[in-house]
Amino acid sequence: MTVLKTSLRNFFAHKGRMALSAVAVLLSVAFVSGTLVFTDTMNTTFDKLFAVTSTDVKITPKEKEDDGFASQTGKPDTLPASTLAQVRKVEGVAFAEGAVSLDSVTVVDKENKSLGPTGGAPTVVGNWTRNDLRAMEIGSGHAPRGPTEMMVDRQTADKQKLRIGDELRTISAVGDHRARISGIVDIKVTNPGAALFFYDTPTAQRELLGTEGLFTYIDITAAGGVTDEQLKKRVAGALGGDLKILTAKEQTDEGRADVAEFLDVMRYAMLGFAGIAFLVGIFLIVNTFSMLVAQRTREIGLMRAIGSSRQQVNRSVLVESLFLGIVGSVAGVAAGVGLAVGLMEMMGAVGMSLSTEDLTVKWTTPAVGLVLGVVVTVVAAYVPARRAGKVSPMAALRDAGTPADGRSGWVRASIGLLLTGAGAAALSVTTQVEKAADGSLFLGVGIFLTLLGFVVFGPVLAGVVVRALSAVVLRFFGPVGRMAERNALRNPRRTGATGTALMIGLALVACLSVVGASMVASANKEVDRSVGADFIIQTGTGQPVLPQAREALARAEGIGHITDVRLVQAEITAPDGRTAKESLVATDPTYPKDLRREMTEGDQSSAYGKDAIVIGDEYAKKHKVKVGDTLTVDFAEGAGAPARLKVTGIASDDSSMDQGAKYISTETARSHIPAEKFPLSFMVLAAAEDGQQKRAQEALKTSLAEYPQYKVRDQTDFKEDLQAQIDTLLNIVYGLLALAIVVAVLGVVNTLALSVVERTREIGLLRAIGLSRRQLRRMIRLESVVIALFGALLGLGLGLGWGTAAQQLLALEGLKVLEIPWPTISAVFVGSAFVGLIAALVPAFRAGRMNVLNAIATD
Repeated sequence: MTVLKTSLRNFFAHKGRMALSAVAVLLSVAFVSGTLVFTDTMNTTFDKLFAVTSTDVKITPKEKEDDGFASQTGKPDTLPASTLAQVRKVEGVAFAEGAVSLDSVTVVDKENKSLGPTGGAPTVVGNWTRNDLRAMEIGSGHAPRGPTEMMVDRQTADKQKLRIGDELRTISAVGDHRARISGIVDIKVTNPGAALFFYDTPTAQRELLGTEGLFTYIDITAAGGVTDEQLKKRVAGALGGDLKILTAKEQTDEGRADVAEFLDVMRYAMLGFAGIAFLVGIFLIVNTFSMLVAQRTREIGLMRAIGSSRQQVNRSVLVESLFLGIVGSVAGVAAGVGLAVGLMEMMGAVGMSLSTEDLTVKWTTPAVGLVLGVVVTVVAAYVPARRAGKVSPMAALRDAGTPADGRSGWVRASIGLLLTGAGAAALSVTTQVEKAADGSLFLGVGIFLTLLGFVVFGPVLAGVVVRALSAVVLRFFGPVGRMAERNALRNPRRTGATGTALMIGLALVACLSVVGASMVASANKEVDRSVGADFIIQTGTGQPVLPQAREALARAEGIGHITDVRLVQAEITAPDGRTAKESLVATDPTYPKDLRREMTEGDQSSAYGKDAIVIGDEYAKKHKVKVGDTLTVDFAEGAGAPARLKVTGIASDDSSMDQGAKYISTETARSHIPAEKFPLSFMVLAAAEDGQQKRAQEALKTSLAEYPQYKVRDQTDFKEDLQAQIDTLLNIVYGLLALAIVVAVLGVVNTLALSVVERTREIGLLRAIGLSRRQLRRMIRLESVVIALFGALLGLGLGLGWGTAAQQLLALEGLKVLEIPWPTISAVFVGSAFVGLIAALVPAFRAGRMNVLNAIATD
């Protein structure tokens, strides 16, 4: 009980100083809790959607395992009306209906503006069915009654400002179709963001599939007393054939599996950044308790002198950390719910709609947050608590402070050097491996060991780096600058821990900046070296180039040639007997002009002979294939026997463009794939007539004005889009890393605040002999700046090393240019100085307000 009272008294006596540590715990726990609430809410949203859209039994055409792409024909596999008739005769079927649903379509308004979402959710067009009434209801207007009418979901209507009577155009592989909105549909559950459009059944069949009497799937409702499994067996027995038949549970499980990968990536990525924040928070907590213990040395000595045991002193500090962990974690869990709501709003801005009605807070979320926050806080406080327990009564009463072991500095330095050296060796191995997969483990080990080494070695480095920084930064401020330097060097362990907290976030920023800049520079160099086409035409969603859009391109003026690029799925058997499923690139004879591929044997244009194929040298080495050998190719959509293609060339895979691609001619593909299953182009390349580049680009854009899903990009546009994509990804990562940097800044604030209290008497004496308030504040600000710059130097240096090693792995994938983004690195370094200034504002202000006489009288 005495320990508890002492801990509570000390906790509330230093509540202001504990608050900053509690905020660090709060932020870290909030990120974990918010991530869990957010992903659980997304799971709830999709589970409700799957529950209302899943029928007792559903029949679809059998999926092809080798079809790794969206339908390249623009048309889905279908079921004939005769299948629906057979299903209706099966015993136990209460109701069955055919449905049409297609997501490889685009819907535009009268101004040719695409009405689909931009954040990855699909645009789905189909027929209005009885099963749709389970999840939706017509909120206004009426269901489509003929080919000139269609319905739209209310979410899309509100977002795009659509009204009943507006004319829309549906663009599919079959052609373009115009209809007016006859009704608006309300969805009973949360729609995660898909744009939904409905025709009547005959219109949907004609305009999406090309003919009536076809369906993309069949929904079946079981009669009373018949289970889903029983009905599935009966339907399978009656139909046989190559069909996929799923019960409601299997449909839900399949739907969950489809979104699980996306949710898992998001969950683990965000938890990873939360882990970084926790790591940084550990430094803050260790520093806080170390300084509090040092300030209470005399108090601890008195406790020991009146009979408190070492274990009781130790326990007293740990109980304080327990209180801190509980307070910070409880507040963090609550803040996590708010963070989850904020993330939901942010997802809404990019096209994914989530409702707070589905907000899901499982009991495991607060449990994980509390356990994590409390455990991390107590573990971080263990070393200071143990150090407090070692204070002898006589030493403490003499103000000797906490015990210091002279050997510990040498031991720390030796361990730090050993870890850093081992990490550097691992990073060095990364640059020497021949395969990227082999080097990734060494890269991870190298990053971990060098980070750990710098953390251990930080206090030793503090003395050297701070002196060097002071010579450059602080000497201009005269005596005040020298005092700031002395204060920063007074406790190297404290300065090292504070700077190291900032180092972690900035090291990751520097590493990712190097990787991102190197990727862009390498890709740009590869585009300049390899791409001969003036223009690249494709969608941003992977949809194929539809026939009507391709015809429009052919009418553009000023074009020298146009090259279609198609992906063909096949199973390839090498001469060594090994078989693998591959994607072949089927192109026109002009392709070598549009994308130049370095050849190790033969000629790239040789792929355009009859039944010829050009392969990559990695495949050739793996299967010991040489020019003149024959590969057996079984086309996924082929109607006859497997083709035998002669290897006429081997291309170098030492490139990021078309790395690993296998080329055949469009004519070879046509001779083995039926016309109705022949894939559309996934990309079109075009070259302008000499001197007509600007005219040709305008002509291409004009020709595609009615098809807004396609982008016409020249090489400059292509590079800018690549830069924008990488910048967007990096900005997201930087935003997540900002949490760790905020926690590190709190650490600087806390260290300075406690340091000011620790030096109260000294500050009072300095004021008494003439140091002005302005000079005092400047001294504290300069101390903060030099600590922040120390952390920045360590972080940026470490990050540059990590980024350089990572780029060497990327070089094995064809991204060979190492680009150091010096403007970004410089901006981060300068920004760190401002971070130091901001962190010092409150401590400097409080120091300046000290009463001189009271400060001198402080014991």
